[in-house]
Amino acid sequence: MIEAVGLTKRYGDKTAVYNLSFQVRPGAVTGFLGPNGSGKSTTMRMILGLDNPTSGQVTIGGFPYRKLPNAPRQVGALLDAKAVHGGRSARSHLLSLAQLSGIPARRVDEVLGVVGLQDVARKRSKGFSLGMGQRLGIAAALLGDPQVLLFDEPVNGLDPEGILWVRNLMKALAAEGRTVFVSSHLMSEMALTADHLIVIGRGQLLSDMSVRDFISANSADFARVRTPDTEPQLREKLTSALTEAGGHVLPEQDGGLRVTGLPLPRISDIAHDTDVRLWELSPHQASLEEAYMRMTQGAVDYRSTIDQKAGLMQPLPPGAQPPMPVPGQGQPGWYAPPSPAQGGQPFAMGQPPANPYGTPNPYGGPAGAGGIAAGPYGAPAPMTPQTPPQQPQGPAQAAPQAQGGPQAPAPGVPAVQAPAAAPAPDAAAIPATPAPAPAAASAQPSPSPDLTKPEDAR
Repeated sequence: MIEAVGLTKRYGDKTAVYNLSFQVRPGAVTGFLGPNGSGKSTTMRMILGLDNPTSGQVTIGGFPYRKLPNAPRQVGALLDAKAVHGGRSARSHLLSLAQLSGIPARRVDEVLGVVGLQDVARKRSKGFSLGMGQRLGIAAALLGDPQVLLFDEPVNGLDPEGILWVRNLMKALAAEGRTVFVSSHLMSEMALTADHLIVIGRGQLLSDMSVRDFISANSADFARVRTPDTEPQLREKLTSALTEAGGHVLPEQDGGLRVTGLPLPRISDIAHDTDVRLWELSPHQASLEEAYMRMTQGAVDYRSTIDQKAGLMQPLPPGAQPPMPVPGQGQPGWYAPPSPAQGGQPFAMGQPPANPYGTPNPYGGPAGAGGIAAGPYGAPAPMTPQTPPQQPQGPAQAAPQAQGGPQAPAPGVPAVQAPAAAPAPDAAAIPATPAPAPAAASAQPSPSPDLTKPEDAR
């Protein structure tokens, strides 16, 4: 058993722990909770004799840690997973600790198997990940098979499988009658692992009770009641009846009622007596996180502020509109709208832009977005140019005709035969690869020359 009496620690004018008294009993997992800077790590260091208290005392089994005979065989601890020489392998690190404490070498291989590091036992620890370092630290704590174990943030860096393993390990150790003292900031894990809680804030004791009692003492249990949505008069009728019976009723955003001060059987009887049908009647208990936040809200030293981004925000482009907030976002019960593939409309889409050149669709057919012809599945139709019909050619048509006389072809580009019916004056000299033209001007490529004809061969 660990017992602290009047424990106080000062660093100059800074009081880290003040008049702290508690007991950590065997056979249970005791969680040690508190905000950053509340004195948890300092308290654990004083338990292990690493720091001397300014006043008060802390004992393990009735003795200070430094007076325990062969303390590593009686107390195991993980305070800092990085307290390992990076040049040593995992096995060498544990072997050196075992030799200092008179522990047989075979125990090293046993704990390496317990924490799952047997495959990397001979690798240097400097290459270990954060989770592997945590496992090595837990192995060091288990090395002497101690009756008292202290862990400071043991699940940092572990994957879900590792977190589950640590949870089951803590429970198994406590079930064997050992004293297990665990410090953590993960409320969800503490709710599943711990049996008892010691909560401190700014170095002083705030709570020392079981998890169930802690949640009940720092939160208000309530019943959730829901009546048919199509009959709002029933909700008003039930609200009046519950208020007259001594209950406190608060409406919720989704139309339900939050009732406190009355047990569930009493609420059911009142609804039956007033002839009100219920769609829901369920109990609700706050989580450990909610209860913890309510208790420690006045003992937090480091609070975040809203990032104003002064001088860093980029100005909006001319004509751009600021982003519109999504209605209901950030409110309790808010969910993102479904994707468009599921029929949702997360954003209001405007009308498709018109043809930028203000001309009719040049490719025929119904126009889609931007004046482009729509395909059978809503995509733009392929832009297949229309080929003019072939005209019979004779010797008299070998030279291109144009208004005002013939035109010389562009340098380096052979002249091609233009269709006789082409009205454009410059249709006689069209390059083989037409240049891009605006959507309004529908380019009509000329037919390729037929080299089997004498006039085209020339």
